[in-house]
Amino acid sequence: MKLIADSGSTKCDWMMVGDGENRIAKTMGFNPFFHTQSFIQTKLIENNELSVFKNDIEEIYYYGAGCSSSERNEILKSALASVFTKAQIIEVSEDLDGAAYATCGQEKGIVCILGTGSNSCYFDGKQVHSRIPALGYVLGDEGSGSYFGKYLLSQFLYDTMPSHLSNKLQEKYNIDKESILHNIYNRPNANVYLASFMKFASENKTDPWLKLMIHNGLSTFAKIHILSHPEFKSVPVHFVGSIAYYFNDTLQILGQELGFTVATTIKKPIEALVAYHMHSQVKV
Repeated sequence: MKLIADSGSTKCDWMMVGDGENRIAKTMGFNPFFHTQSFIQTKLIENNELSVFKNDIEEIYYYGAGCSSSERNEILKSALASVFTKAQIIEVSEDLDGAAYATCGQEKGIVCILGTGSNSCYFDGKQVHSRIPALGYVLGDEGSGSYFGKYLLSQFLYDTMPSHLSNKLQEKYNIDKESILHNIYNRPNANVYLASFMKFASENKTDPWLKLMIHNGLSTFAKIHILSHPEFKSVPVHFVGSIAYYFNDTLQILGQELGFTVATTIKKPIEALVAYHMHSQVKV
């Protein structure tokens, strides 16, 4: 049985493939920037769906946020090996690889991730070329959930957000300065906390102030992460992640304004990843 995983910083989708039936499991997202091997191992063991089949897994293909170096990848590999002890193949790669396989298959394209964080690459049909570095939510992650969440909360605290939105935000989340600062500076996974406020933006996305915020943020992402690729006018641009999915209309507008073609937009690439693995020989 194969186990294929696609993990962002917030959620991880798992699919066990074999015996004529695909089984789905979900866990929190794992990121080796923030999570230790023992933490990941504990969370995997606690998941009933995964634990039931842990002795049936022979191959694991894991694509995750933060998995961009051999040292960080080893954290995931060791945690997976400690739980799925019968697995003979465990391959860990970054989420960009998974996004490229899920959207491009074996065709050329620019691939963008817009979820809790953001990233992009050029895929030549075989390999990912990451020309623009991912700087994380403090220095980068333009157009991501954490990027917009940071802007929303700063405008809320500065009292520069329109009052009707500020009141709705406070009513929905019961937040104030102390609770916000505590969650950002004193608790782990501040990027996930910031991104959680995008549900509010999605629910109110027709509001002119929020529409402008989304347009400006995604425009910044596009200029840094799409237009920096010389091929942006000649190949399709694919998107993966919840921000891309819920604000696809804005991406379409930006494509017309800036000269790139929006092709595939997938909220969760796990099913397309499974299909790719079932029909291709992947070398991570």
